[in-house]
Amino acid sequence: MAEGKTIDLTDENFASEVLNSQTPVLVDFWAQWCAPCLMAGPVLGKIAEEYEGKLKVCKLNVDEARQTAIEYGIMSIPTLHIFKDGQMVDQIVGVTPSYESDVKKKIEPYLE
Repeated sequence: MAEGKTIDLTDENFASEVLNSQTPVLVDFWAQWCAPCLMAGPVLGKIAEEYEGKLKVCKLNVDEARQTAIEYGIMSIPTLHIFKDGQMVDQIVGVTPSYESDVKKKIEPYLE
């Protein structure tokens, strides 16, 4: 499931890729068996390309990185968390009919 320029996260690289990032980060908490997650994937890949250099888009498979998913209280997927300066500043849960524009509206305020 490799779209655009997304980065695959693990429990091991979460801190270095997300918390220590100089760039705002959009983290997609997802799973292979989740149909809405699979629908969201190509949209997030497109956003990763469009905002390259301004936003890092990462994907965290909740089945493979359970520790991080539990730490961030992920109860339903897909869930997107927006991180800036190592802090979670916003989130989106689920997929909306106007998903791409809704995600862009949420991330725009955090881009420099």
